[in-house]
Amino acid sequence: MDKLKELTKRIVAFRDARDWKQFHNPKDQSLSLVLEAAEVMEHFQWKNKEEMESYVKEAKNEIGEELADVLYWVLLMSHDLEIDVMEALDKKQAKNEEKYPVEKAKGKHTKYTKL
Repeated sequence: MDKLKELTKRIVAFRDARDWKQFHNPKDQSLSLVLEAAEVMEHFQWKNKEEMESYVKEAKNEIGEELADVLYWVLLMSHDLEIDVMEALDKKQAKNEEKYPVEKAKGKHTKYTKL
C-alpha cells in the first residue's frame, strides 16, 4: 500500500472512531479545507521578504502542521467523494502543461488566457 493510501486509511479510521462522519458533508469539509489553508497564510501575513525568510526557518514545524491539516482535508474529501486525487492531479497537471507552454509562460505570471 502506498503512503498516500496508508495516510487516507488512517485519517478515515481517526474520523470514524470518533463518529464524526455525520458532520462531514462536502460543504463543511471544503470550509475546513479553506480555513486550514488560511492558517497557512497567517504565518506569512504582514511579513516582508526578509522577515519571511527567517520566519520560515524558525517556524518550519508549525507551518508543516498547517500544511498537514490542509492535506488531511484533501485526502478525507477525496476519499468521501470517491475521487482518486493522484489521478486528478495527474490530469490537472497535463492540462496546466497545455495551458502554460514553456515557450509562452517561462518567467511570466500571466494567466493562460492572456499568453
